[in-house]
Amino acid sequence: MNIKIHDDDTRETLPIALFDLHQISVEQLAELGVQQIAYVRPVLTAQGAAFGVFAANGAPLAVADSEELARAAIMQSDMAPLSVH
Repeated sequence: MNIKIHDDDTRETLPIALFDLHQISVEQLAELGVQQIAYVRPVLTAQGAAFGVFAANGAPLAVADSEELARAAIMQSDMAPLSVH
């Protein structure tokens, strides 16, 4: 499988390992996406309203003054940003 890189470079990738979701443990389920996905949601801090950045498992990662800044921090960390409403 080839993937397209921003500078028109292509690289070979390894196929994704398939696993049976019915056989996954609670611990494995909790860790899915932790290194790849982060979400943004409004939070209240001692300084007032802000936007929290959280790992896929809900662990807090950062706080930003704006949603745009929170999303930029996620992308800069090579993670995919999601919004929670």
